[in-house]
Amino acid sequence: MFYRENGQFKVSYRSDQQVFPILQDRIAIALLLVIAFVVVPLGASEYLFRAILIPFLILALAALGLNILVGYCGQISLGTGAFMAVGAYAAYNFQVRIDGMPLILSLLLGGLCATAVGVLFGIPSLRIKGLYLAVATLAAQFFVDWAFLRIKWFTNDSPSGSVSVAGLQVFGHAIESPVQKYLFCLAFLVVFAVLAKNLVRGAIGREWMAIRDMDVAAAVIGIRPVYAKLTAFAVSSFIVGVAGGLWAFVFLGSWEPAAFSIDRSFQLLFMIIIGGLGSIMGSFFGAAFIVVLPIVLDNLPQWFDLPIDVAMASHLTFMIFGSLIVFFLIVEPHGLARLWSTAKEKLRLWPFPH
Repeated sequence: MFYRENGQFKVSYRSDQQVFPILQDRIAIALLLVIAFVVVPLGASEYLFRAILIPFLILALAALGLNILVGYCGQISLGTGAFMAVGAYAAYNFQVRIDGMPLILSLLLGGLCATAVGVLFGIPSLRIKGLYLAVATLAAQFFVDWAFLRIKWFTNDSPSGSVSVAGLQVFGHAIESPVQKYLFCLAFLVVFAVLAKNLVRGAIGREWMAIRDMDVAAAVIGIRPVYAKLTAFAVSSFIVGVAGGLWAFVFLGSWEPAAFSIDRSFQLLFMIIIGGLGSIMGSFFGAAFIVVLPIVLDNLPQWFDLPIDVAMASHLTFMIFGSLIVFFLIVEPHGLARLWSTAKEKLRLWPFPH
């Protein structure tokens, strides 16, 4: 009864084009931001920050970038881990080779380097698509893994291939405690989520979706496939590259190329499939599902005092995790975001049947 559009009239183009046209949605988002920026930093434990919240924020940002490419433009990519690695190592090189380089600028420049690599490996999308494009982007994963392992310049001549950063600062303020790292990642996520939401609602977003639905028809009505596909690769790679820099600098602190292996690419792809392709909200749902569920499954034997050893619990976690993925794909192939949309539609009609 409290979730109604009735009586909320649009009297200007600006009000009609709002991201959240319903008043209740705007209030809910405002409350969510207050909880995220104020309540959580005051009440969450250190374990919650390090094990759940910070990984969730960074992976949600990476899933957001991948969803633009796969969900909105329909270009399958299996090289997301490679673009994260490019962003991380590029930001690291800017940070250690240029004295006084600001942290935020290093991360953004790392995202630009990932953009260049993403566009380079996105050029085959102009001629191939589907499984063949997935294999082409998979080549980026193997090439980047080889480059960061063999070319010592990228790792600042580190003999082990492992690099690390310390003493992170933003505008003179240290980013050391879990709360500071959480707020830093949250600020990035909020900014990029707003930018992505406005992009997919604009002209370029409609071009991406037209290419996704039927590229031949899109070309007939005047949409340039070259421009649409390469811009999707560019925007996606930039966001993913920034997420890779955050993952390396803020979450890991010390890393090697194995931190951005092909497993990371598949993990991000599973996130957007489970959360919902072509949905900004689906990126958040998928990241929460991937981050929280394994932790819950790992701790279930302890919570219920089940006599299961660690190895068996680990195997059961993978089995249950895979079964739930298959279950969601069968029951709701449009992901958790579709379930959320359905619930909102039913709430608008409740308690009336029609």
